[in-house]
Amino acid sequence: MKELELKYGCNPNQKPSKIFMENGKELPITVLGGRPGYINFLDAFNGWQLVRELKRATGLPAAASFKHVSPAGAAVGLPLDDTLKKIYWVDDMGELSPLACAYARARGADRMSSFGDFISLSEVCDVDTARIIKREVSDGVIAPGYEPEALEILKAKKNGNYCVIQIDESYEPDPIERKQVFGITFEQGRNELVIDDALLSNVVTRNKEIPEQAKIDLAISLITLKYTQSNSVCYVKGGQAIGIGAGQQSRVHCTRLAGQKADNWFLRQAPQVLSLQFVDGIKRADRDNAIDVYIGEEYMDVLADGQWEKTFKVKPPVFTREEKRAWLDRMTDVALGSDAFFPFGDNIERARKSGVKYIAEPGGSVRDDQVIATCDKYGMAMVFTGIRLFHH
Repeated sequence: MKELELKYGCNPNQKPSKIFMENGKELPITVLGGRPGYINFLDAFNGWQLVRELKRATGLPAAASFKHVSPAGAAVGLPLDDTLKKIYWVDDMGELSPLACAYARARGADRMSSFGDFISLSEVCDVDTARIIKREVSDGVIAPGYEPEALEILKAKKNGNYCVIQIDESYEPDPIERKQVFGITFEQGRNELVIDDALLSNVVTRNKEIPEQAKIDLAISLITLKYTQSNSVCYVKGGQAIGIGAGQQSRVHCTRLAGQKADNWFLRQAPQVLSLQFVDGIKRADRDNAIDVYIGEEYMDVLADGQWEKTFKVKPPVFTREEKRAWLDRMTDVALGSDAFFPFGDNIERARKSGVKYIAEPGGSVRDDQVIATCDKYGMAMVFTGIRLFHH
């Protein structure tokens, strides 16, 4: 198949729409289910590149949860402890395969943003992973293949309309990429930068100690940023992104946004949240929304309006600001990547509040000395990669 006609482009009024290979070659994908749209394919192709690089960098199965051409979550297939199983709503599913663990992590990092995601998998989709996908609100999945039973599970989703794409994992694009804006063609070399230990060798702070897991987490953050709309930073802990601040115009705003997401991820693990008793039959998405309200400032309004009974069996106590800060102070050894240099030390101050200890950024600011000094004040280790990772 050399081209595929789409229903419409980014919006229903943008017609005609299709994907095709400019050089007349066959498309490297096969649609096995549903009818993927323009944005679905943008998410799928960006997500596939991300998980392919994560697998190459770590040797582990990888998954990504994409929304509007940026990842809401990305992770590798490390085992889940009981707490993570519970906050990702997979504690009833028994032991999960490494690929299923990767997707549970990617989906669970920011469940609010992952609602209605497009999934990318580095491996042949197995039954465990398909079982998780089946129960979540999602638009589609791309993978290099599907186990027969897994494919049947996915093809039955959305009354047979769920988008299932198989990609040829041997496909390599041309080294030059092009796109049009306002009828004008842009051309550039593809970003083929390999993110490895060599990129993390220039440690510029007094603290030079970056353990192996932190190097893996820094690599995950930088690979994730390669496929995230800029400006962005990415917080990573234990093999998964826990906060991504995509598409902000100022560096400190994406640091704050991603930091808040990382904080929410950790707050979901607090005893006050784990002990919440939901009314019977409440859906996972409604539980996610309720938890987001509970750990936010809006919960006082919910109590005042008497709305809590619609969600909880027992009236939950207020999770005070002081209690939340005390719990967040237990979050440590977080890695943070930035797609461009930090222009001020305020970014480091904000990152510290979310447990960041290891940082990778390009360097090159006129205030690098100030940023390094702020890291030194808190005993952080920071790497200058020398490479910017903007993605648009």
